[in-house]
Amino acid sequence: MTQNEKLRNTLGYYLIFICLGLGLGITGPALPSLAKQTGSTLGAIGSIFLVSSIGGILGTAISGRILDRVPQRHLVLGVAQLISTIVLVVTPLAENLWILLLIVFISGLPIGMINNGSNTLLMWIHGEKAGPYINGLHFSFGLGAFLAPTVFAQVLRLGGTYQYAYWALAMIAFPITLFMMFLPGSPEHPHENEDNSQRQENLRTVLPIILVAMLFLFFYVGSEITFGNWIYTYALTLNLADVTTAAYLTSGFWLSFTIGRAVSIPVAMRFKPVQVLTVSFLGGIGSLTLAIALPQSTTMLWIIVVAAGFFMAPIWATGYNFAGQSVKLTATISSLIILGDSFGAVVLPWLTGIAIERFGAYSMPWLVLISLVLNAIVFAVMMLQHRKVRSRTVSEAAI
Repeated sequence: MTQNEKLRNTLGYYLIFICLGLGLGITGPALPSLAKQTGSTLGAIGSIFLVSSIGGILGTAISGRILDRVPQRHLVLGVAQLISTIVLVVTPLAENLWILLLIVFISGLPIGMINNGSNTLLMWIHGEKAGPYINGLHFSFGLGAFLAPTVFAQVLRLGGTYQYAYWALAMIAFPITLFMMFLPGSPEHPHENEDNSQRQENLRTVLPIILVAMLFLFFYVGSEITFGNWIYTYALTLNLADVTTAAYLTSGFWLSFTIGRAVSIPVAMRFKPVQVLTVSFLGGIGSLTLAIALPQSTTMLWIIVVAAGFFMAPIWATGYNFAGQSVKLTATISSLIILGDSFGAVVLPWLTGIAIERFGAYSMPWLVLISLVLNAIVFAVMMLQHRKVRSRTVSEAAI
């Protein structure tokens, strides 16, 4: 594959990750409107995170087997993106909670496929040099997640409804869908020559680090999705913002998140993962501690939101790339690791909706803080597993 083909393919993955961010970023500002539309409480509407993520788990699981076997991998991602675009059109048309839950379950399937597929194909294309490109991919996600609430706020300011915001995002996503569906030059499987017994042996050898990497993504994604999607409701419930300002607050989180991921691209070239993640965890945990200590300050809330987005931004890509340096990354193995992402998007966002309804909005930063602390502990374990795998590899090479 030529350098131009690599860059063209990389651009395609970046574009569909922008769309992935658009779909996620609109959810938080739209939650109260979706609850009103379907006659649901906040606790009940929070179940969309659970149902969507169940779809994401299924999409992630099947995507590994499909991408390991189907040569037209770009077509697979293009079809998945088409389904996501259709979901943006029909979501604001759901008349009751059950129809909405069915729609968001279907939306989870392509999300899982796009997430696993884009990360895996980037690793196949760029190999050991994939670190900055993975950070760039997740910068694209942050860009989409920032744009979505900004579009939402502008549509409301111009007198439109949240339905029009969804449809505006679908119009942005549609040409990207076509580009991906007809993008030539799908990457070849780098481990295609291995037989099934070799692949099974590889899987058994690296299973401990796969499990730890799953837990890493589980706690991180739970923290990110919960904060990004519930900060809008948190600010409204505590009377710290009106609907427009709360939407901009959500955009502020995703903007700082996007800037953090942009900064992490050159940072990944100069610093080791342990250095990057140490700073990220300290900054993220410190921000959430301030949110708990000073809950009634609107000015402090803006500072906390911006700081949390910036410091949390490099965690996913850095951890995933670090795990990918320890294993032969087939699409199946990648899908197993990213299942942690999918499960993480289920549990904490869903529990947060229930907690806000029963205990108040103050419970949200507590839950995110606990999840991020556990995330840091799991990374320490992942470091130990990485060293064991590297030592075993060196020992086998010396024999």
